[in-house]
Amino acid sequence: NRIQMSGRGEVGAGGGPAGDLYVEIVEIAHETLMRDGDTLHLALSISMVAATLGTKVKIETLDGPTEVEVKPGTQSGATITVKGKGMTHLRRGTRGDLIVHVEVKTPTKLNKSEEELMRKFAELRGEKAGEVEIKDHDQSFFDKLRDAFGR
Repeated sequence: NRIQMSGRGEVGAGGGPAGDLYVEIVEIAHETLMRDGDTLHLALSISMVAATLGTKVKIETLDGPTEVEVKPGTQSGATITVKGKGMTHLRRGTRGDLIVHVEVKTPTKLNKSEEELMRKFAELRGEKAGEVEIKDHDQSFFDKLRDAFGR
C-alpha cells in the first residue's frame, strides 16, 4: 500500500514548490496471528484432557497476554471469540475481534497402561471398540469450511 501526501515532500530545486511525499506501508506476517480485515485469527493446540476438562490458557495478543477460557467438552474445530482484541478499524477507532481456533491433539503413541486406561474410560462411558457414527450433513460445518476457503 502506498499513500501519497501532496506538497509534503522536499522543496523543489531553486526554491520551487514542495514535491509529494510517498509513504509505503509493508505488512509482514505475524508469527502466530493471521489477519482478515480487522479480525485476527490464532490457532490453539490443546491436549485431549484439557479439552475434556476445560482449562484457562494465556495467549499473546497485540496488547500483550490475555487469558482465554476453554470450556469443558470443547471439540476440535471450535472457536473462541475474544471481543475487541483484533485490529483497529480504519477511520472508526473501534477494534475487531480475535478468533481462537481450537485444535484438540489426540494421543498417537500410548504405552500399555495408557491404553488400558483409555479402554477402561470407554467402558465406563458405555462405548464399544470400533463403534462409529456417520452423521448427516451439518450445514454449519460446511459454512465454516466454505468461509475458511473464501468461497
